[in-house]
Amino acid sequence: MQFHPALAPPATTFRHHKPKPFAPVDFDPFEGGADPARVSEAAHLSAHALVQAGTLNQDPDVRERLVRLSEDEGLEAIAELWSKAPARSLPGALWRLYAIRAATINNPETMASFFTSGAHQAQVERVVAGAAEPPGAKELSAMTSSILTGAFDGEFDVALERTAAYCRVIALGQAGQADDAEFAHPERATLMTSRAHSLLKTAEDLEYAAASWRRGELD
Repeated sequence: MQFHPALAPPATTFRHHKPKPFAPVDFDPFEGGADPARVSEAAHLSAHALVQAGTLNQDPDVRERLVRLSEDEGLEAIAELWSKAPARSLPGALWRLYAIRAATINNPETMASFFTSGAHQAQVERVVAGAAEPPGAKELSAMTSSILTGAFDGEFDVALERTAAYCRVIALGQAGQADDAEFAHPERATLMTSRAHSLLKTAEDLEYAAASWRRGELD
């Protein structure tokens, strides 16, 4: 799946751009023409710098700016650098945290519908994700922002695991709704099923990344 190199000190003032619309759970790689080796190096350096900046800086305003980076810079700017990084890498995992939050904030009612549909099948994952009750659009938007805040608060592995759990609940709900729509809207059902499978893979990648982070091996 790709970050604007906002690697200045934590007090940097971010430029404001209009955020790019983002469809729910649509995490296809963005196209680009830069040198892959240089892009990969920049992706890893920027991801490390960003996580470190959040962890070392106790100013809540700084962490809020980091969380809101996709709105302030535009998701396409983040994607430009991070979306092609391997899923099981620091920039790849960080990209998924931003992308999933953006999908939720941009499509809160849809994501809440999926979450509600899948929650009864995944009670453990629902608890791990940490959604408030009832898990409506506002609650899920707040939850994904809280998760990303935690990523910059010294609990990066927890943020990854919570997002993975969230993905699993959403995927179950999406798959269930796809089954319900299979006869009336077969093409839509096929697309929803495909995206559900993609989200399950994302959950697995995030869980792997969390374990790697705890071992000090996520790069």
